[in-house]
Amino acid sequence: MAKIAVQLDKLTTRALTPETWPAFADLAERHNGVWGGCWCTFFHTMESEKTHDAEDNRALKQRLVAEGRAHAALVFDGAEAVGWCEYGPPAELPNINHRKEYDAKLVTPPDYRLTCFFVDRRYRKQGVAAVALRGALELIAQAGGGVVEAYPQDTGGKQITASFLYSATRSMFADAGFTYVRPKGKNHCVMTRTI
Repeated sequence: MAKIAVQLDKLTTRALTPETWPAFADLAERHNGVWGGCWCTFFHTMESEKTHDAEDNRALKQRLVAEGRAHAALVFDGAEAVGWCEYGPPAELPNINHRKEYDAKLVTPPDYRLTCFFVDRRYRKQGVAAVALRGALELIAQAGGGVVEAYPQDTGGKQITASFLYSATRSMFADAGFTYVRPKGKNHCVMTRTI
């Protein structure tokens, strides 16, 4: 697949809903269900609930979207979805990496979590994730806002393969006005912003 030169000002964002599901599904299907068939369900379920089956994950995600229990800002280039940022309240996204360490240092739970980004391979390294983040923050503001928490990769300025950047980078969140709170796991951190 050839890389596409992105015109960021031409990209739009829309909420993941039953109406935008076909565009989301097309993006996921173009990438083999994303990360081995996850369909962006990893943070919705705890390990004991997972089937690790791509078709099960697709069905789960579609059901959660239909029920209004899966939120994301989809990035569109015309009619084609080319990226997303998953967000939701902790009850909707209970599974986060390094949970035991996170819980041990938690003072106040956030109102929203930003757990997962994905960008079409043709559009990577051109700012699409930042567009998805802005879209998610706009949707959170429209829903009443609150404390938004993210768990980005703390790269220390090093180049990291895209498969490890499902939570984006600390620098991208800092540029978007998030404040560093603490480390989480080996290479991630907790950052927050109130919307």
